Amino acid sequence: GSARADRKVRVMATPESPRALSLSTERLPLRLQLDHTFTPGPLDGAWWPQSRNLQTEASDLVDHFPYLVGQIERLLFSRPDWDAIRGVPSLHRIHAARGDVKVGSFPSDDTHLVILKMSSGHRLRLLVVPSETEPGLAASVMEQASDEHNTRTPSALLGLSSPDQGHLAHLAWNDDGPGAF
Repeated sequence: GSARADRKVRVMATPESPRALSLSTERLPLRLQLDHTFTPGPLDGAWWPQSRNLQTEASDLVDHFPYLVGQIERLLFSRPDWDAIRGVPSLHRIHAARGDVKVGSFPSDDTHLVILKMSSGHRLRLLVVPSETEPGLAASVMEQASDEHNTRTPSALLGLSSPDQGHLAHLAWNDDGPGAF
C-alpha cells in the first residue's frame, strides 16, 4: 500500500493520573487508536471510553471519529461493556451532533468489541478497553490492538479467560435488507 495507507491514526489523551480523571467533569479528547491497513485480523484498533455510559461515549465516538476515515453509520456493541439503565430498554439509536446512528447488540455478546459500519461500507472492529483501566496498561493494549500484525483476540489482549466470541462480530450485518440492524 501507499505510505499514507500504512500510517496509523493515534488520537489518544490520558490524564496524568486516574484520580485526575475522576475529579474532572470535563471530557478528554477521544481515546482511539486505529490501524488503517485494514488487513484481515481480529481487530482494526482500540477505543478507550471515559465511562460505561453507552449514549455519552458512543456519541463522543461518532462526533470525534477521524473525518478522513469516514462517518459511522451503524454501531454494534457488546452489552457487558456498558452499564444498563434500570427500566430503560437497550438503546437502538445514539444521538450525536453528527446525526443519529442506529445501534444494536447481541443479548449474550461478550466480545469486548464495538463494530462500526462506516459510510464507505467498511466494517471496523474496535477493542473496547474498560474505562477504569490504568492509563499505562490501556496505552499498551491499544497499541497491540491497532498493530496490523496482531493476531490476539480481544479477550486475550484484555487478559480475560472468557471464551472468545469474536465470531459473533461477523454475523452482525449479513445483509442490509429490511430486517437488518
